[in-house]
Amino acid sequence: MRSLLFPLASILALAALGPWPARAQNPAEPPGFRVVNRTGTDATALYAVRSPRGGQGDWGGNFLRPDRPLTDGGGFRVTPNADAGCRFDLRLVLGDGREAVLRDQDICVNRNIDLASASRPSAPAAARPQPMAGPASRETPLAQPNQQARQVSTGTGFLIANERVMTNHHVIDNCNRVLLRTPSGHWLAAAPPARMDAQLDIAVLNVPGLVGPTLAFRNAPAVRRGEGVVAYGFPLAGLLSSDPKLTRGEVNGLRGIGDNPNQYQISAEVQPGNSGGPLVDMQGHVVGVVVSKLNAQAVSRRTGDIAQNVNFAIQGQAALAFARRAGVEPRVAESSGPDRATADVGEIAHRSTLFIRCEK
Repeated sequence: MRSLLFPLASILALAALGPWPARAQNPAEPPGFRVVNRTGTDATALYAVRSPRGGQGDWGGNFLRPDRPLTDGGGFRVTPNADAGCRFDLRLVLGDGREAVLRDQDICVNRNIDLASASRPSAPAAARPQPMAGPASRETPLAQPNQQARQVSTGTGFLIANERVMTNHHVIDNCNRVLLRTPSGHWLAAAPPARMDAQLDIAVLNVPGLVGPTLAFRNAPAVRRGEGVVAYGFPLAGLLSSDPKLTRGEVNGLRGIGDNPNQYQISAEVQPGNSGGPLVDMQGHVVGVVVSKLNAQAVSRRTGDIAQNVNFAIQGQAALAFARRAGVEPRVAESSGPDRATADVGEIAHRSTLFIRCEK
């Protein structure tokens, strides 16, 4: 019987073209830590992220509501999820444009943190260069595609830890050589062996010298039907432009084809080449790994009807569990607060998403 699934790797030759401390907390002490504005000016934005994210330019979402600034002398309580650790980077953005920043604060020791000294940022936030995944240094050995390769297929991957990239098993299966193009445009070669699970259709690559911001996996709350998601990757390489593509959709179902408990059904449109790319929620946290779409022609032959926009992703928690079995401990985060704009979510994904070239 022909499969109803259509893997999303593309063939160019055919296309022509640190856990939270386990100490007893005083019952009278509220959870989390309190940030106090001592700058003399009301603050319009507050960011608190696990170190060293702030130093990498990844500040996450604003805790303050637009209609509720943090007044001078006022405090705001931040409650991290249980496994967030003790070291945090903090940032206040004031109404006059100045910023107060503290890095690497031990919130397990100091649960009341004053932000007092503020200054003008060196450049407007929107104009600051954002770090992207790329070579660790000029000494990192770069690679070049083999233009004489007999067969080439492509897919997508994303950085989950320094030198570790997640993708689909079918993207790299039987490859003689796997190359990855970073967001900065450099080519790096994966070093065997990869860690793979063919049944789950997932893999973790070892890419020496590759560093940069990593995508965090969502650990709470549970994903629900109807949630907005963004798929990011490189569909139809060689036919479409070489830059990554973003599509937005929703989680349609909490299981995959054949009632697969390790997959979601999604409406974000994906094409060959999207395989292995991140599926992120509207906070920019990984909730899945794009894996396949329904083969509309096969469905039509069996049912007489044409299935439209039926796509699947490996569930984020299943992917996270595999990464841990492979000896990698990715970042995790709770998705709370207001949704980000789709373009902002795309920028988060862009910094960590890589084009994969399989040479056979």
